[in-house]
Amino acid sequence: MKKKYILPLSLLLQILIVKLIALFPEGVEKWYSNGLYPKIAFVSRNSLGWIPFSIGDVIYFILIFFLLRWFWKNRKGFFKNWKTNGLTIMSWFAIFYFFFNILWGLNYYRVPLNKKLGIPKEYTLAQLEAFTDKMIRKTNALQEEITGTDSLAVTIPYTETEIFTLAIKGYQNLPENLKEFQYKHQSIKGSLLSYPLSYMGFGGYLNPFTNEAQVNILKPKYNCPMTTCHEMAHQTGIGSESECNFIGFLAAIKNEDVYFQYSAYNFITRYCLGNLEKMEEGKSKPFFEKLNKGVVKNLDENEAFWESYHTPIDTFFEYFYDNFLKMNQQKDGLESYSKFVGLMIGYEKIS
Repeated sequence: MKKKYILPLSLLLQILIVKLIALFPEGVEKWYSNGLYPKIAFVSRNSLGWIPFSIGDVIYFILIFFLLRWFWKNRKGFFKNWKTNGLTIMSWFAIFYFFFNILWGLNYYRVPLNKKLGIPKEYTLAQLEAFTDKMIRKTNALQEEITGTDSLAVTIPYTETEIFTLAIKGYQNLPENLKEFQYKHQSIKGSLLSYPLSYMGFGGYLNPFTNEAQVNILKPKYNCPMTTCHEMAHQTGIGSESECNFIGFLAAIKNEDVYFQYSAYNFITRYCLGNLEKMEEGKSKPFFEKLNKGVVKNLDENEAFWESYHTPIDTFFEYFYDNFLKMNQQKDGLESYSKFVGLMIGYEKIS
């Protein structure tokens, strides 16, 4: 067999192996998520966490440069040489796919958190209404506690670096049945790609190759504590976006810092209102009217920020990431982000 076919064929073999592994979530949980992965994360985060900038972002810059350079050099007759170019692309993708899964990606196939904890995910409209009302009361109370009035937006007085350090304290206070997700070995950084992330519609991401949690430092800072806790949840070995929202939310509200608590409750309130609207059009309006003016100002700040970066680019990446999630055990795609509301409603029943 010619060498140029080895990597492309290995990609097909890898896909089959991953699909087979996905059939055994208990095995993934034991041997990877609680076996190999923590060791990989230990090495990655201790090696790179102390560096003040994102090594992963630098690697992406370099890879994008060489990718564009390769396309430019091969632009003439690109489709005429479709076989050679196609094999080259598949070879690079095979390498990417291998390291993605070995270094972090297999966490997508572990046992779902609701099954491990016995959390019911389904809820009624009445349960959602009661939970939303509760979250609004908590959000309003925290906003007034911080500002001393109901009409001022919350402004966080910390730097991003201070937020990253404070976030660990919340993970130390996680409930006993979630102690396996305690966070160790900090590697959280403001992303060098914050401008591209904003146009792509992302508040942050985990670099699966360097295990660095990346936070978009351009978005409204009151969101930063919750975003940080979410990305840290990915670092603990959680692939599911709804589960990362769930763990990140609990870590933020268990933090003794009031700004973390507000960031989390504001975040879940926004999702509760969205879920109400999905269940029945117009159902969120009476609940929205209960929000303090200061809370609404923060929500407007968040909406205005993302609207200012809205282009066909973020529409494309929403479509791309939606399908990426669906291919990785998250059948609801981007909708899975909002599913953590159901996890929280169910978790309150068993707590």
